[in-house]
Amino acid sequence: MAKYEGEIIGKFEEVVNHLQNDIGNSGISMKLVDESNHTIGDTKIAVRVYDKYFMRNGNRASLSLTVVGYDSSIFISAIGAGGGQGVFLNFSLGAEDDLVAIVQKSIEQME
Repeated sequence: MAKYEGEIIGKFEEVVNHLQNDIGNSGISMKLVDESNHTIGDTKIAVRVYDKYFMRNGNRASLSLTVVGYDSSIFISAIGAGGGQGVFLNFSLGAEDDLVAIVQKSIEQME
């Protein structure tokens, strides 16, 4: 498992769209599995789950993205999982880290 969390200032919809574009364009095997959007008062929440096939280890890995916005303050959480091999020893070749790095790089470009 790999994880990245951060906060930025911006417009919620623009941040979500920028992340979706960067993640979606990161590779041909990257697929949006499902999404959820919700608003509670002035707080907006977007959840996205992505799936990508990695040839180097012959496995799929998932990326769970959560974006929470209140006014111009936006919190982003990205968790990569499932890129390991083996029944008992989850030996990973870095697939989860690669997925989370896409989000981290995208956020750094927006700052």
